[in-house]
Amino acid sequence: MIYIVAILSVIFLGLAALVVSRIAAVVKNANGANDSEFSVTSNRINGVLFLVFFIVGLIGAVWSFMYARQFFLPEASSPHGRRTDFLFWLSMGIITFAFVVTNALLFIFAWKYQHKEGRRAAYYPENHKLELIWTVIPAVIMAVLVFTGWRAWRDIMAEAPENSQVFEIVGKQFNWIVRYPGVDNNKLGAYNYKLIDNANDTGIDYTDEASFDDFTSTTELHIPVNKPILLKIRARDVLHSVFIPHMRVKMDAVPGMPTRFAFTADKTTDEMRNITGNPNFGYEIACTEVCGRGHFSMRIRLIVEDEATWQAWCKEQKPLLSASPELASRIPANLKAKAAKYLEGAAAPSDSTTASVQQGGANVVSAATIR
Repeated sequence: MIYIVAILSVIFLGLAALVVSRIAAVVKNANGANDSEFSVTSNRINGVLFLVFFIVGLIGAVWSFMYARQFFLPEASSPHGRRTDFLFWLSMGIITFAFVVTNALLFIFAWKYQHKEGRRAAYYPENHKLELIWTVIPAVIMAVLVFTGWRAWRDIMAEAPENSQVFEIVGKQFNWIVRYPGVDNNKLGAYNYKLIDNANDTGIDYTDEASFDDFTSTTELHIPVNKPILLKIRARDVLHSVFIPHMRVKMDAVPGMPTRFAFTADKTTDEMRNITGNPNFGYEIACTEVCGRGHFSMRIRLIVEDEATWQAWCKEQKPLLSASPELASRIPANLKAKAAKYLEGAAAPSDSTTASVQQGGANVVSAATIR
């Protein structure tokens, strides 16, 4: 940082000296000095400064890019992420090439064609061939970029494969809630926003027996490697946004409008620790919408592991129905026998809790569910 300040100081001092010399020249010219001599000198200085500015600016831009590379994200941990990165860098390469070429011509021409005595500008009103070239070439390049971007978007946002592992992630102020489909049926149960309360913060509908083995987490999401993942996304209150930077996953969580994103993670957390050389590396899910004063806290860990480890971890988790037995009051009578095994060993709710849940749940059990 000290070197940068020193370089900038030298540049500013040089510019200050230049301004002083220009003022002196203007004063001299005002006192009757040769106007032609002043014009030639002034144009020569301007032409040289244009060239110097271009060269110094180009060096600064290259240095800035090379220095910033250490802060770039590593190679994406998903196939669609690497495809997205390729298109990004392709676009950046084309734009940078066009920028350098056009500005090189601008600054070099300012130096080469500076004012000189006896030189007259040529009248060049039109050149249809040149106009055709600088119109068609950018149009073709833009069409290729748009078409390849559209194909990538179409493929990334296509329907998830049938064998996808489905999870639900719900945003609320100020944390994420992940719902897993359980281990018995591997199927997410229905939900209804009218059923949300302190014991059931995602609104799981227990009139659907597929919900009985569902469990939730607010600290981490475990997913298997090399298997399609489908995230079903929704929000409880305000606009949030699911962001998994290393997977290049980003999708808004919109209240009242469920969204989704499908991807495949092909590098486990342990593999990324070896690749990055950072034993503390960890994937994360963050929120990229400023959703309130506690926005900074909307972050949970994402753990990618092999299939066997993931399944073993899931089997260790307790269904929400087992962890919150007061929810049993919301199970219809004809399904209570099927739910009994999830309630075995669970602490019985207090009478007051049961009564309040039954009183509040009498109407919501019959509410329309959303699948």
